[in-house]
Amino acid sequence: MQQQITLKLTPEEAADSSIVQAMIAQSIGVAEDSISGYSVLKQSIDARSRQQVWINLTLNSFVNEPVIERARQYIQFAPLKAGAKAVIIIGAGPAGIFAALELLALGIKPIILERGKDVKARRRDLAVLNKAGIINPESNYCFGEGGAGTYSDGKLYTRSSKRGSIDKVLQLFYQFGADEKILFQSHPHIGTNKLPQIISAMRTEIIALGGEVHFDTKVTDIIVQNNALKALVTANGDQLSADAYILATGHSARDIFRLLHQKNILIEAKPFALGVRIEHPQHIIDAAQYHCTTRSSFLPPASYSLVEQVKQRGVFSFCMCPGGIIATASTDPGELVVNGWSPSKRNNPFANSGMVVQVAEKDALQYFKRTTIDPLLLMDFQQSIEQKAFHAGGGKFVAPAQRMVDFCNNKISNDLPDCSYLPGLASADLTTVLPPFIRESLQGALKLFGAKMKGYYTNDAVLVATESRTSSPIRIPRDVETLTHPQLNNLYPCGEGAGYAGGIVSAAMDGQRLARQIALVQR
Repeated sequence: MQQQITLKLTPEEAADSSIVQAMIAQSIGVAEDSISGYSVLKQSIDARSRQQVWINLTLNSFVNEPVIERARQYIQFAPLKAGAKAVIIIGAGPAGIFAALELLALGIKPIILERGKDVKARRRDLAVLNKAGIINPESNYCFGEGGAGTYSDGKLYTRSSKRGSIDKVLQLFYQFGADEKILFQSHPHIGTNKLPQIISAMRTEIIALGGEVHFDTKVTDIIVQNNALKALVTANGDQLSADAYILATGHSARDIFRLLHQKNILIEAKPFALGVRIEHPQHIIDAAQYHCTTRSSFLPPASYSLVEQVKQRGVFSFCMCPGGIIATASTDPGELVVNGWSPSKRNNPFANSGMVVQVAEKDALQYFKRTTIDPLLLMDFQQSIEQKAFHAGGGKFVAPAQRMVDFCNNKISNDLPDCSYLPGLASADLTTVLPPFIRESLQGALKLFGAKMKGYYTNDAVLVATESRTSSPIRIPRDVETLTHPQLNNLYPCGEGAGYAGGIVSAAMDGQRLARQIALVQR
């Protein structure tokens, strides 16, 4: 017999399988030795009580019958048949890779074009960036196999359930090597140290089944004919054609946005958010969230999610990384962008999070003293702030920074705390980087967050500029029914770069959705 039950346990109890089995037996009223085992269906942490942190478990228990292991295989793939239709996918991020896997499952050949390198070669370029301050514009934290998600944490939490099946995306990650825990944790996370191997396994499968993956293949031009995309032109002069095209370049492919605009292909300015990345010692966040002086070894490093309205403008935390590291997410020389990531164990001594402010077209118009909204307006605004941050840090991707209380008091910090950011920090006045509306919004929100969360508002925390690639400042429109661009009936704008996703899982689901739509058309 199998029976689902829910248990509320202490962290220590939840970590001991013998105690869990005893609690199962007690809950369903059977002898303890009749419990063959169990599998976890859902797991979450409840830290609302100041006296005790609880672990909520939903379990499938096996009574007097063998335990059935969770199946790793979810989608069965088969080699492509001769003469299969072909789809070119521009970009090998989550949207592109999951679109490719879905196309294969539907009998269509994916051809992925990626401007960057494979994950192994990409890692070497990141080492040079962190140690020498030299950036490769085609191989960095944003460009390369796996996209921005591969080297920026691997958080798999999303609220975008209407886009597709979250479970299907998680099962595929598990199928290609992720830990089983991502299938039942409330906030699943893979870790930057483990994602590269998973992405490589997906690429190996795509090629083995008849798909193609081409690295160092940058699209530089498009050929349009009769309301359709006729061919792509790459940096080495090749022209490539297919039955359909998925544009999944990510939120940082400014050259693609400029190319589309130059070709009079419709794109739109899209509001986004910009601010700083804030780093605390992890023990401060643990103490605030778990109401303790020392975190139990049976609990993961604590995270947080904060949001406030300051003068009718939203300020919110973004991409929180407990036990994490701040990284350089720039894509070009002379521009400074920071992001955060965590290894799978989240065992670094710092906790970092983006803290960002909503930016609208009117803000950029005021900033540039313009009166007309251009599709590239918000992208230009984003780039301008990144350039200011680079110069304020003094070059080589050293980041301008201030202690939190100093920032709110408009005081340059005399010194800065230890920080995980490898290129290093330079004490600076962030008012020279951030426009007044962002600075004032952050200053108001940080004090309010300190009132909500004990210990958060402290000079032991440091603000690092800039967190500016939260989402794309561009939307590439697509038809609600066909999902194609309104001017090009075989071009499918996809994922975060097109303005239809915000993270690994939602981008993956968007890629799968477009693949299914293409399959309907191609039949």
